[in-house]
Amino acid sequence: MKRLEGRVALVTGGASGIGKAIVERLSSEGAAVLVTDIDDEGGRSLAESLSSGGARASFAHLDVTSEQEWNAAVATAVEELGGLDILVNNAGMGDLHTIEETSLEEWHRTIAIDQTGVFLGMKTAASALAASAHGSVINISSIFGTSGGFGTSPAYHAAKGAVRTLTKNTALHWVENGVRVNSVHPGFIATPILAETKGTPYEQAMLDLTPMGRLGRPEEIAAGVAYLASDDASFVTGLELYIDGGFAAR
Repeated sequence: MKRLEGRVALVTGGASGIGKAIVERLSSEGAAVLVTDIDDEGGRSLAESLSSGGARASFAHLDVTSEQEWNAAVATAVEELGGLDILVNNAGMGDLHTIEETSLEEWHRTIAIDQTGVFLGMKTAASALAASAHGSVINISSIFGTSGGFGTSPAYHAAKGAVRTLTKNTALHWVENGVRVNSVHPGFIATPILAETKGTPYEQAMLDLTPMGRLGRPEEIAAGVAYLASDDASFVTGLELYIDGGFAAR
């Protein structure tokens, strides 16, 4: 039997990259998946592709900074797919500016998506998750949520660090509700966003910082998410799961 048979998952930023790999992996494990993204074309195409292959999947537009859109997305999962058992807060953005170069507008925008979006997701999904007998939240943080990285992208680091601690805080609060909350911390992953770094000193720096000597694959992050979403992780909450090729071990 597939580990997630009969369960419903909502994945943010699910149209491409790591989010798409997570959607595909959860679906392959038997979950019905609500793909959400601001990329309507990509998200809808993915949901339709899964549905045509016999899986249960739908798409909903979701700007994770909007509480109204969050409420609508959770309602869609419950009404169209039958409930909500798994929430994956994956949507995010970053930049390469230094603290001096980062404008207040840029700071607020990154915090709104990478940090407040996770808060809103858990807040609006709380009741639906508590009604599940298998409630599981997986928040995608980063290796930069616990390290200073390259000394750039202060808003991104601050937000991902907040996600790390918010995960633990909510995990403790929701223990009595039977809802597990964990964070995943990807290392340098070969997504379309990093394609432009191919063959550049920036790519070499990432490889040099990764003991395994290669970039990770989105499917490797998705495998960790599937584990945390399943009953195989029934005694796991408040965990930081590093999928980083050894970066954090240095």
